[in-house]
Amino acid sequence: MPYPTARTNQPESPFDPDNEQQYQAWRKQKLDHYPQSIEELVVEVKDPRNLSRAEFEAILQRLQKANMAIYISATGSDPDPEIPLALGRRFGARRLNHNWLSDDTGLTSLKVATDGVRKHYIPYSNRPIKWHTDGYYNRPDEQIHSLLLHCVQSAGSGGENALLDHEIAYLLLRDRNPDYIPALMGSEVMTIPPRMSQDKIARREERGPVFSILPDGNLHMRYTIRTRHVIWSDDPGTQAALQALGEILHGDSPFIFRGRLEPGMGLISNNILHDRTGFSDNQQGVRHLYRARYYDRLAHTGVELYT
Repeated sequence: MPYPTARTNQPESPFDPDNEQQYQAWRKQKLDHYPQSIEELVVEVKDPRNLSRAEFEAILQRLQKANMAIYISATGSDPDPEIPLALGRRFGARRLNHNWLSDDTGLTSLKVATDGVRKHYIPYSNRPIKWHTDGYYNRPDEQIHSLLLHCVQSAGSGGENALLDHEIAYLLLRDRNPDYIPALMGSEVMTIPPRMSQDKIARREERGPVFSILPDGNLHMRYTIRTRHVIWSDDPGTQAALQALGEILHGDSPFIFRGRLEPGMGLISNNILHDRTGFSDNQQGVRHLYRARYYDRLAHTGVELYT
């Protein structure tokens, strides 16, 4: 199954590089009252498993504007997996990506692993994780459209996240040079080599775009700033677009929000760009986050709101 492209989707999308008029209308509405700080993304809730109507609407409002919201709950270090799972269901996310390292619930427990296969993978270490969207290596029919992180316990020090709405990344690139967008929509822009396990292919090679447009007109992004295990097109236009994106991510854009999840806090998003600083576990805290990846985009958060 191929990735969707800009010119074959219905309805028309503001993310189609040929659709300048609709893009400008979307851009104006997108930036109107866009959050200026991470505090504007925060919603206090009592229990994510049972949101009140006001709590739900406050989170939804932030998702509709910025594709992300941060909640602060009273659950503290309660490890109940239903906390993130119930929240995901409340926003229409049900099709969990049960990856090969996930828990029986479908959640992934992000902790430092000192033995077993997990110790070989960065999410299970205390090392920094560079800018990416989740599941960028997945097959086209198993792309991750929403991501939820819930903090059971934060590290003794470190473990902060930087967050950037992928639609804002698109906007900044298109404003800088409209040619960057079709360059990053190419079908072979980004190649993830196969993952091998004991001389057998455990995950096949995946080629595809950075930006693609979904059948409903929404934008999808698959990206990692890592240089290992990624092969980028050597097309000059693509390389220029990637350099510009890297400059945005490494810069001091006011659209990049930074903060750390503490016990009972969480992030719910449409798989935005994010990173994580390194951290240290000690007597003050041993980091444990639940991660939920979904094939569903969060309900009622799409471009239909701008038409």
